[in-house]
Amino acid sequence: MYRQGDVLIMPVAEEAVPERAREGEGEARDGRGRLVLALGEVTGHAHAVPGPGRLVRQGGEFGPMLLHLPQGGRVVHEEHAAIPLPRGWFRVVRQREYVPGAVRIVAD
Repeated sequence: MYRQGDVLIMPVAEEAVPERAREGEGEARDGRGRLVLALGEVTGHAHAVPGPGRLVRQGGEFGPMLLHLPQGGRVVHEEHAAIPLPRGWFRVVRQREYVPGAVRIVAD
């Protein structure tokens, strides 16, 4: 398991990845060619994967995502050390917080 700021990255066994995630369209890369796992609403900084891979969103705008890194990769952020990841599939989850009457994504 890996954590970078408000992003949790957990390995997923290949056989546990839904078929629709393996075959479906991935998220678009940003203007810098990165797969953005989470964008900081306050700073504009991003938890991102700059190299080869594919990001598949499951559910709503902040729902869990599946990240596929066929050659391994790394997660980078302007304010955190880079995290190397082995090749494979990963579930990416944003940290949430409770505020009276609601649950929301943590603002970075």
